[in-house]
Amino acid sequence: MSTLTETALDKAQQILGTECSPIGLMASPEGYPHVWARDSVITSLGALLSPGHECCLSVSLRTLASQQSELGAIPNNVSVATGRLDHTNAGSMDSNLWFILGHAFEYRTSHDLELLREHWPTLEKALLWLRYQDSNGCGLLEVHEAADWADLLANRFNVLYDNILWYAALRAMAEMAQALGVDGSRYDCMADDVRHKIRIVLWVGEENKAEWGPDCPGHTEWKHTLSQVDPVLVKRPFFLPFVAFRDFGDYCDVFGNLLAILFDVANPAQEKRILDYLHQVGIAEPYPVRVLNPVIHPGNKDWREYYRNNNLNLPEQYHNGGIWPFVGGFYVAALVKAGRMAEARHQLERLAEVNRLGVEEEWEFNEWCHGRTGRPMGYPHQAWSAGMYVFAYHCVEQGRVPILALTERP
Repeated sequence: MSTLTETALDKAQQILGTECSPIGLMASPEGYPHVWARDSVITSLGALLSPGHECCLSVSLRTLASQQSELGAIPNNVSVATGRLDHTNAGSMDSNLWFILGHAFEYRTSHDLELLREHWPTLEKALLWLRYQDSNGCGLLEVHEAADWADLLANRFNVLYDNILWYAALRAMAEMAQALGVDGSRYDCMADDVRHKIRIVLWVGEENKAEWGPDCPGHTEWKHTLSQVDPVLVKRPFFLPFVAFRDFGDYCDVFGNLLAILFDVANPAQEKRILDYLHQVGIAEPYPVRVLNPVIHPGNKDWREYYRNNNLNLPEQYHNGGIWPFVGGFYVAALVKAGRMAEARHQLERLAEVNRLGVEEEWEFNEWCHGRTGRPMGYPHQAWSAGMYVFAYHCVEQGRVPILALTERP
C-alpha cells in the first residue's frame, strides 16, 4: 500500500469516529444529522473493520427497529436530535432491504445470536412489508420513482438496484434463519427465483441465454415487454436500470450493476461484460466512480423537470452522472472479487485522491463530486464515503471481499 492510501485509511477512521452518535451512525454531522437506514449499514462495512467502531451498527439497527411502522416499514432516517422518524424523504424501498442486510453483516462479524434472536420478529415483519411491494405477484419488487438511494432519479417499477438487494436480503434471511435453528429454506427458494427473473427481465444479450431453458416460467408479461425491448436494444453490456410497463431505461446504473457482481446475481460472462464496459467508458475518470452512463439530458424520455430541484440532478451531477466516492468503494470491491487486483489497487489510489479533496480543507470525504470536473459539490465528512474507503482498502489488502459477499471465491 502507498503512503497516500495509508494516510487515507487513517483519515477515514477519524471521520468514522465523529459519526457514531448515541443512537447510531450518522450520515454526516453537517448535512444529514440522522441515522439513515441505507447510509448506516453501508458505512458499517468499513466501521465493522475498524477497531473501536464495531458496535456502531448494532446501535443503528436497534434505533431503526424501534421506529418500525405497524405494517413493517423501516424508517428512511431517524433524527439524532429527537430519536424519532424524520419525515423528510420518508418513503423508501431500500430501508427495509439494507436493514435486513445490516443484521447479516452484524452477525457475520460479531456472531451475536442474542441480537439476531431479539430482532427476528422485526426482520420477518420487514420482509413481509417487502413482499407486499410485489403488487403483481411476479416475484420482483415494484418500485416508485425516486424511492431508494437514487432519490432524484426516475428509475421505476422493476428496478435493478432494489431487486438486487431483494435477492441479497432473501439470502441473508436464509442464512440468519439457519443460525437461529429456524427453517429458512423458503427464503433460499425465493432468492433463486428472484435471481432468475432479474437475469431474464433486466439483461439483454447472449450472456443470459442459459436462463431461458425449459424450466423458465416464461411469464407472459415479461415476454410481451421483452419483445419490445430486444429489437431496440439487441444487447447491452450491463443490466438495465429498470423495466416498466412498455418501457425501460437505456443507461447503466453503475451502483446496481456493481451490486449484481458482488452479490453473485451476475454470472461470470455478465460480470466480465459489465467490468469491461465500465473500463471502456472510463467510469472512474476523473475519479471512481460516476454513477450513471450515459447521463440523461433534457429532452430524453427519462428526463424529469424535478431534476432541476436545488440545481442537483443536472447532467454530470448528483445521481445523473455525478461521482460518488462511496460507490467507488463498491467498484474497488467488485474488481477484487473479479480478480482484477492491479486495477483494484490503482482505483483505491484514485479513491484516496478524491476523498482528499475538499472545499474548506483537505480530506473532507465529500458526499459527491461533479462528474466532469471531479470537484466536490456535496456535504463534507460523509460517513459512507469514509466507511467504504476503509472497506475498499481491506478488500485490496486481503485480496478478497469480506463481510459483504454471500459466497466468497477461493
